[in-house]
Amino acid sequence: MKFPQTHTLKQIATIINAKFVGDAKFPVEGMNEIHVVTKGDIVFVDHPKYYDKALNSAATIILINKEVECPEGKALLISEDPFRDFNTLTEYFKPFKKSVSQISETAQIGEGTIIQPGAFVGNYVRIGNNCVIHSNVVLYDHTVIGNNCTIHSGSILGADAFYYKNRPEGFDKLKSGGRVVLQDNVDLGALCTIDKGVTGDTTIGEGTKIDNQVHVGHDTVIGKKCLIASQTGIAGCVVIEDEVTLWGQVGVISGITIGKKATVLAQAGVGKSLKENGRYLGSPADDFRTKVKEMVTLSRLPSIVDKIKS
Repeated sequence: MKFPQTHTLKQIATIINAKFVGDAKFPVEGMNEIHVVTKGDIVFVDHPKYYDKALNSAATIILINKEVECPEGKALLISEDPFRDFNTLTEYFKPFKKSVSQISETAQIGEGTIIQPGAFVGNYVRIGNNCVIHSNVVLYDHTVIGNNCTIHSGSILGADAFYYKNRPEGFDKLKSGGRVVLQDNVDLGALCTIDKGVTGDTTIGEGTKIDNQVHVGHDTVIGKKCLIASQTGIAGCVVIEDEVTLWGQVGVISGITIGKKATVLAQAGVGKSLKENGRYLGSPADDFRTKVKEMVTLSRLPSIVDKIKS
């Protein structure tokens, strides 16, 4: 998430009431999670196990709970609770705004687009040309829809990320300030849920077609011309490259990559990154031929045992 304008390190420190290490005028351009940070971004870290990863990331401002040696060209924000203060910054730069109408006056809707009765279009939503948004679709604030897209009834774009910190008093939610972005020629079936990014974008690439009842987690990036069948669940921060096919009831763990033109067959459980052009089956998902051999071998075990006994 980039800020509307560049802030100084001192200004950010004042917002969260934190101590800072670095030039007071050090430029701060935005904030992001560690896997998508760029120069000028804030990243937060609150566990020593991840200090080095955060300090050596592309982020140039580290929101951290201990004063450590500051790498050259970077700055620190010292906080008792970086998770809390990251939330404070999200609320400051992306505050929730109540909608006063079913289709917000701040929404931009392109020529030829049809919005059926009962759909909700939130603040600052952008919808391209020649789209069809069916009844009971919900487009949360800042959602971006390209040209020639169809979204069927009951689908929800922009719900919060499923991201919590376990504290003694209960789970503390990391607030979401990102977006959902659908590129051109995307079709979504009924009752799909696409969560927005924590600070970045959850993106569905051009020409991708998604069946009914599919869930896509926060900050996931789906490439061009993918096919995703019904009841598939994709966790957060997944990268699905171009022309991938996921058949029904596939489950995908967070933070992995599925390579270009891979095909994952029905009910597979994807627990690691998959190579491009492969066909995968089973849980955990593996090469189709290997899995079929395993299944054939297992099916023969009872008869083998019976022969041994006799």
